[in-house]
Amino acid sequence: MKFSDATITTAIWQEIPDTEDPMQAGVCYCAGYDVYQDLLGKITWIEYLFLLFRRELPCSRQRALLEGLAVALANPGPRDLSVRAAMNGGAGGSTAASCLMAALAVAAGYHGGARDVYHVMVAFEHWGDNLEHWRTFLTAPRDDPPDSWPEVKTAPGFMATTTVCPAPIKHTLDYLAATFGEGKLAWLRRHRTTLESITGLALAQSAVAAAALADLGFSPDAGEALFLLLRLPGASAHALEQSELGWRAMPFHATGIQLSNDPGLQPRSRRKS
Repeated sequence: MKFSDATITTAIWQEIPDTEDPMQAGVCYCAGYDVYQDLLGKITWIEYLFLLFRRELPCSRQRALLEGLAVALANPGPRDLSVRAAMNGGAGGSTAASCLMAALAVAAGYHGGARDVYHVMVAFEHWGDNLEHWRTFLTAPRDDPPDSWPEVKTAPGFMATTTVCPAPIKHTLDYLAATFGEGKLAWLRRHRTTLESITGLALAQSAVAAAALADLGFSPDAGEALFLLLRLPGASAHALEQSELGWRAMPFHATGIQLSNDPGLQPRSRRKS
């Protein structure tokens, strides 16, 4: 059995069959680069990630920005609901894949999730740096184009529960804007307080990530995917830790759960059927 090069069509990847076993790859090219001769040991994982999505190697400024963003997003921490979902899976004895899928599911939506990133990136495409257009968008957000997700009801890229922008978000925005220079991050940094006054809410990390990914030239769809991917290390690490500690050692109730009305201790006649 023999496969020709024409059987696989992708601008990202090309394989040359192995001379001894044509069913296996002998040479692998990613965007024209020989992965195991030109790239392995010569570029970083961040550069390879950029190459996979953009099909070109990043310049030094792009590399520094994506690396900074990756560090900022790698572990949202146990307060984040997607990390908590992974931790719950770990505490319950779920597999690594199950924990990561739980984290992805929770991080996929609005309110700081990947869909927020998508909508903010679309807004940057539509409105650029026009503050008045942003004002209209943030006060009446909408799906554009409409899709299968629930209707957007709150301003994408802003926290739904607080008016105080947390220090880690401000630090991330300041660092990334200074790293990249003029662009969407710099615009967001200049107008953060104005945008917060329009929405009455604090800027979220999803908006910072959206601005960074847009500055890097990624499409909204790619930005949505990368945001999910870059958050998985922390979710995985916390899930693994919690699988060893168990559910009684969850960080938000270190002394365990104490039931004051445990139905298992009530006389049988008082239990509800």
